[in-house]
Amino acid sequence: MRFHGTLTSWNDERGFGRIEPSQGGEPVFVHISAWPRGTGRPVLNQALSFEIELSPKGKRARNVELVRARRATPPGGRADRADRAGRPPWGTATLFAIPAFFAVFIVVAVLWKPPLWVAGLYLVLSAASFIAYAADKAAAARGAWRTPESTLHTLALAGGWPGALLAQQLLRHKSMKQDFRRVFWATVLLNVLGLVVLASPLRQAWLGIP
Repeated sequence: MRFHGTLTSWNDERGFGRIEPSQGGEPVFVHISAWPRGTGRPVLNQALSFEIELSPKGKRARNVELVRARRATPPGGRADRADRAGRPPWGTATLFAIPAFFAVFIVVAVLWKPPLWVAGLYLVLSAASFIAYAADKAAAARGAWRTPESTLHTLALAGGWPGALLAQQLLRHKSMKQDFRRVFWATVLLNVLGLVVLASPLRQAWLGIP
C-alpha cells in the first residue's frame, strides 16, 4: 500500500529525514537509500509517494517516488529551475547583495572616508560568521549543542552578514527557514543603514555632536 506525504526534515550530511504523512500520524523515517535514483538530492517540502516497512527502530519509508504537482509557474520557469537545483526559489540571486554592498561601501569611502579598520571589521566578522554557520551545521549533523540563532543574527548585525550569506548558499544551512531569513535580512538592512549614517555627516546630528 502506498502513502502520500511531504518531506518536512532532511539531514543532507547524514542522509536521512522525516516524511509527514498526508493522512496524519507520526512522521515516517526515510533514508537516502529509499530515494529514487536520478531525481537529485531531497528538498524540503517535496510531495512524495512511499511505502512503509517495519524496522527494529520503527516505521520507515521505502520505494519513495516524487509526486509532480501542477504549478502556476510555466515549465522551465523560476520555480522549476529552483526545484531541479535543489535550492530555495530565490536561488543565488541574493548573493548580488554582496557586490551591491561593495558598491555602496566604495561610495561611502569616497564621500566620507571612514577609517580603514571598518573594512577590516567586515572581513573579520564575515569570516567569524561563516565559521559559526559551519560549526552549527556540523553540530546539527552530530546532534550536538547548536549555535543560538541570536548569536548568528548578532554577528550579521555587527557586520558579518556577507560571510553569513555565503555560508547560507555554499553550506545550504539556514537557507530555507523563512522566519530566520526575515530576521537575517532585517539585520542586513540595519547594518547597511548604520554604516551610512555613522560615516556620513548625519552622525553629528544623530549623536548630538556639535
